[in-house]
Amino acid sequence: MRVFCASVATETNTFSPLRTDFNDFLQSFYAPPGQHPDTPTLCSAVFPALRRRQAAGEIELIEGTATWAEPGGLVNGRTWERLRDEVLEQLRAALPVDAVVLGLHGAMIADGCVDCEGTLIEAVRALAGPQAKIGVSFDPHSHLSAKRVENADIITVFKEFPHTDFVEAGEACVDLTLRAARGEIAPVISVFDVRMMDVLPTSRDPMRGFVDRMLALERSGTALSVSAIHGFMAGDSPDLGAKIIVISDGDTAGGAALARDLGMELFSFRGRTRNELLGAREALSRAAAAARGPVVIADVWDNPGGGVPGDSTIMLREALDLGLSDIAFGSMWDPMAVRLCHAAGEGARLHLRIGGKTSDQGGEPVDLDVTVLRVQKNAVQSFGASVVPMGDCAVVRSDGGMEIVLNSNRSQSFSPDLFTNLGVDAPARQVLVVKSTNHFHGAFAPMAAEVLYAAVEGPYPSDPARNAYTRLTRALWPMVEAPHGELPDV
Repeated sequence: MRVFCASVATETNTFSPLRTDFNDFLQSFYAPPGQHPDTPTLCSAVFPALRRRQAAGEIELIEGTATWAEPGGLVNGRTWERLRDEVLEQLRAALPVDAVVLGLHGAMIADGCVDCEGTLIEAVRALAGPQAKIGVSFDPHSHLSAKRVENADIITVFKEFPHTDFVEAGEACVDLTLRAARGEIAPVISVFDVRMMDVLPTSRDPMRGFVDRMLALERSGTALSVSAIHGFMAGDSPDLGAKIIVISDGDTAGGAALARDLGMELFSFRGRTRNELLGAREALSRAAAAARGPVVIADVWDNPGGGVPGDSTIMLREALDLGLSDIAFGSMWDPMAVRLCHAAGEGARLHLRIGGKTSDQGGEPVDLDVTVLRVQKNAVQSFGASVVPMGDCAVVRSDGGMEIVLNSNRSQSFSPDLFTNLGVDAPARQVLVVKSTNHFHGAFAPMAAEVLYAAVEGPYPSDPARNAYTRLTRALWPMVEAPHGELPDV
């Protein structure tokens, strides 16, 4: 069995002041055919899964490009066309194939192409032919279009937020696609439009229980796969919002009924799923007064994982105003400050301007007298089995005692090793401030005395009811109170 695989992924915040081009893919992750590392990235876990199948003698694997850009703004049109054509040419050279497996994100929007993934899958179908089986893995913060459903045979989605199961989702995509190619199953995809846009963390109920039920339905054989698309509120897409995907083994009616039941259950959670959000000053004061640390505070809306810069200084300035000292920030995207620290060297003292460089909504730059504690090239942090590049980094300590991790590659905070790899004793600090919505939770929660979430206004469009969507034509909650009309909640 001949199988082709590729991965082209990013998450596009169409409201972001940033723009994304080919350099962003090169800086984050770019592996030409045959050069994917042994460890997976968030959207390329299908590569190591397929390599294991090849090693077992099940398939002949033809690898295409695997690339990922840190979430950002609108993708340059030429960049999208280059990556699309690169993968399609690789597939064309590999023909004939029995299956194609794609590791995608699902929220890429380029200048001139609103549905990048749907366009790619449609083109793959045209090349591979109607008999080939096409499997796709998506991030839940994506836009599920009809074009994607019509041209794929298998769609799996990470169930967890934080996405601690991205490897399992990739493995499930590979397994189901190969089973379909061997004729062992006859997959039918059923989709229900939940008509809701909300934040759905799965580290707490009601979403924790919902994910457990999806897993139980798969284990029982009720469905081959059950997935929930959460939607990505920062993407101006006509397919914005939550959807349920059920893959049945030839049971069209049963799959559709199950998708609807799960979808209406998910709709009943609206407005009840977000973590408690505090103001910046309240979160910092509460953390500083806690009986023990570290108290971890997430600066949820200045999250590079949501496509914004990650250089907001609002939390930093509040901490300075409060006179906090036993606190560490990780990380602040500021390539210029990093460059100055590397030039000065470890142990140097300098007056440094930090952050606030890319948006008028992220606070003014902060000017501090600092000591350079550590400089490091090509620093990394971990996210589960994945290694995440942070670029060149520097750690500085203000005269007031706070420590700040500065990085040159935009990256949200995933793990305490973003601190410890650079010599910051994170467990010993009273307060740790991270830039992430929820992906930090899995790794930070075990060491944290408490986890707090701070909502700081900035360039991230955090309220769907107020976002200036131009492509949305469907009724969605919270923009419309009852988008399903008279349908009862479950």
